[in-house]
Formats: sequence, C-alpha cells, structure tokens
Amino acid sequence: MNARAQSPRPITIAVVALGGEGGGVLADWIVDLAQHGGYLAQATSVPGVAQRTGATVYYVELFAKAAADTAGREPVLALMPVPGDVDIVLASELMEAARAVERGFVTPDKTLLIASTHRVFAMTEKIALADGRADAAALLSACREAARELRAFDMAALAEATGSVLSAVLFGALAGSAALPFARPAFEAAIRRGQVGVERSLAAFAAGFEAARADQAPLPAPALMGDPARAAPAAIRDLVERAAREFSGETRAVVLAGIERLTDYQDPAYAREFLARLAPVQEIERQRGDDSGALLAETARQLALAMAYEDTVRVAELKIRSSRFARVREEVRIEDGQILEIAEFFHPRTQEIADTLPAPLGDWLMRTPWARRLVDRATRKGKVVKTTSVGGFLLLYTLAKLKRLRRRSLRFAAEQAALAKWLDLVAATARADYPLAVQVARMRGLVKGYGDTHARGEAKFGTLAALIPRLRGRSDAAATLDTLIKAALADEDGQALDKAMAGLSAAEPMSKASSMLPRACG
Repeated sequence: MNARAQSPRPITIAVVALGGEGGGVLADWIVDLAQHGGYLAQATSVPGVAQRTGATVYYVELFAKAAADTAGREPVLALMPVPGDVDIVLASELMEAARAVERGFVTPDKTLLIASTHRVFAMTEKIALADGRADAAALLSACREAARELRAFDMAALAEATGSVLSAVLFGALAGSAALPFARPAFEAAIRRGQVGVERSLAAFAAGFEAARADQAPLPAPALMGDPARAAPAAIRDLVERAAREFSGETRAVVLAGIERLTDYQDPAYAREFLARLAPVQEIERQRGDDSGALLAETARQLALAMAYEDTVRVAELKIRSSRFARVREEVRIEDGQILEIAEFFHPRTQEIADTLPAPLGDWLMRTPWARRLVDRATRKGKVVKTTSVGGFLLLYTLAKLKRLRRRSLRFAAEQAALAKWLDLVAATARADYPLAVQVARMRGLVKGYGDTHARGEAKFGTLAALIPRLRGRSDAAATLDTLIKAALADEDGQALDKAMAGLSAAEPMSKASSMLPRACG
C-alpha cells in the first residue's frame, strides 16, 4: 500500500465552489470514494455569501482505517481547513483559487491546486464604474507561484461540452492528478453510486481526467474576430476588409469589434459612419502620433461604445433574442415537459420614453409640464413583462422594431451632437499635446448606461471637458487628467472628483505664486 496511506496524518482536501456548481456533490463523491477504499472520512461545509462575494468551502479529511487500527483509537479530524496544512485545493473558478491562496490554504511546500481557469465575475468587478475585472493572467501566475503543483484549465467549457456540471470535471481532474491512493475505476464507481446524471457525469469526469494528465498550455489571448475577411457576414465584409487594410495592431482588433457591434446595433451604414468619424483621428495619428497608436485605439474603443448607447429599443431587442431564450433554458436546465416563464421588470423614466420618440415629439413632451406629469404618473410603479407570453413578447417586439426610426429619435440627435463635440476636443487637444489627447479620448468612458447613471456620467464628463483649456501647456497635463478620471470613476456621486478638483484648484495658486518668486543669484 502507498506509504502515505499508512501515515497517521490525514489527507486534507478543501473544495471552494460557487452556488450551483455542485461543490456539495463533489465533496460527497470524495467521501464515498474514501469510505469504499478503506478510509475514514469526514466532510463539513461553510456556506459563502450571496451575490457572488464568496464561495462555499467544503472541507474533507481522509484517514486510513489501517492506521487507525494500528494506533488503536479513532482519529480526531478537523472541521475546517487550517492555513498551511491543506494537501489538495479544488477551486471551481479562477478568482476562488486566488482567494484560497489569499486565505493561506495553498502553500508551495504542500498543496496541489486544481482549478478551473474560467471566470465568474465578482460583484466588486461588476459594479465598478470602469473595467473592474481582475487580471486573469496575474491571478493564474499567483496561483502557480503559491502552489506546490498547479493543474489548471477551463473546466466550465468541458462541463458545457459534455452537458454536465463542473464538479464532475473537477472530480476527474482530481483522479487524473493521481494525488489520492485510488484508481480511476474507484472514482467512477463513486459517481455511479450517486445515481444522479451518471452518464453525463462520467463523460465530464473523463474529460477532466484526460485534461489533468496532459501538460496544460498558458491561457490563450482572447481573439475578437479571428480571420476578419473569412468570418465577417457578407453585409459588412467590405467594411471588415477595409479595416483590416487600414488599421493594425490593437487598433485593428478594436475597429473590427466596433464594426461588428454597430452593425448589430443599427445597420452597416452606421458602422460605415464609425469608420468615417475615425478618419480624421487616423490622420492626426500619422502626423503627430508617437508610434504607439494609443490615441487612435482609445478613440476607436470609446467611439464604438458611445455610438452603441443603451436605449429602450436596444434593451427590448436583446430581451427577445432567441439566443437569450436558449441561454436561459440552458442555465435553468429545463427538461422536457417543463414550462419556463421569464418575467422582465421595466421602469422607464419619462426622459427615456421621450428619448425614444421622434425628436420634435420627444422635445415637446419634455417641455410640456402637464404631459410630463401624465407620463410620470403612468410609469411610477414600473411594469412586469413576461417575454414568454404572446402579449409580452409582442410588446417588446414592437418596441424593438423602432430600431428603424432610431436615427429620428430625440436621444439619437443628442448623442450625435455630444460625440461630435468630444471628437473635436480630441482633435484640437492632439494638435498641441498628444498624451493629453489620449486621456481626453479615454475620458468619454465616463458616460455610460442610461437614466441616472448616464446623467451622472455626463455631468462628470462635462466637468473635466471644461478643465481641458486650463491643462493645456502644463507638463503634467496628461497625468493630472488621468488622476481626475480615476477620481471620477471612484464613486457614483462624484465626491472623489470634487475632492480632486478642489485639490487641483488649491495647488494652482501656489504654483503660480512660486513661479513669480525672484530667482536666487548664482
């Protein structure tokens, strides 16, 4: 028998998994495996916090019966993992693997870390005003440095491909790692004894087993559109081919994604307008750029996002797409004979309704007090729409069809005027200060969403746009604007930006005063 099996020390295993990923089933499989393989086993769990702020920790200790018989007494097993004393950590997601490292469960002298490399974004990442996502490459690197050995690959993709759950892939990876003194058939027998989704679980187990045994390559860089000329739909193939010729590097990837997004959002003509608006910036990049292409890439990114602004038409269109219904059915694992209902909650403000109307009518609504009061009263409580019902689907279908009239809407006119002013500001700034112009392009990212979020973003953008003339000519202009943008993204109500602006105003008089002091004679 394996020498480790005779050791008086238990084998300690921690499983960190999100809700719905089968962490409890995985712990049960491990216990069943051990009990049928000559081991005593104990499992405990501590539930995580709701809304993706933490995973449930399942802890299992295995102790060889032969060692207990030799000692003449039952072992005392712990209820929770102890930092620095965990042999195996199984993590259902990359951030949870990093959390296990942070907790001290993973150590370079002891721990085998088996983790899925896919991401389920935490609430702190989702609610960030800017891109709050953690760097997956950095997380993976930290896991690799912290563990004695790392087996990591995209287990969610294998689970989806086999029609099973991630826990079965993790169980297969555990078997493939050969970290436990049990053969593969013993693992498979534990799944069969569970008698739930056996065939699919075995398929996912096999996929995890083989992947864990193979040498895993680093995470591939994300690709936006692969071979643009071949992958593009015929309606935009000429635009894609043109972009592939005229742009390079990061800018090309951004522009190709922008063309795809804007065609889906409106039509190919709208994507053509996107390229036309980029042309002057492209010329400025050639004449005044620093060979980094930063200005063109950032302007293209922000322009594509801004042109595809969120409105009621877009929301309705996305809610009734067949791909969304298919995704929901897959997520809830609907079975034959079951009925699925999807209820959407809408609470449009009067401003959003006016924005959807033709510009003259929308403007009239916003300027007419009695009409505004009437609409306010009608929309005060919001509305629940069941998109799985005929009436609910037809309501959103009709709203989505207003896409053809979007160019005449009040919101469209306002957005196009705002974009023109921003692009003019980028161009004017670039002629005098290229690094500052890059930050001006990035500054457009403050405006996003709809309703109150959009209004707050516009206010912050306006505050910083008014500051640009004061920053021109300063050696630290780009760095100063970068700091202010970060402050604007720090909170929703703008307190951090107000504080940063106050600090800037206080520093300017001191700077002017110091410049007026007489220089000491040499």
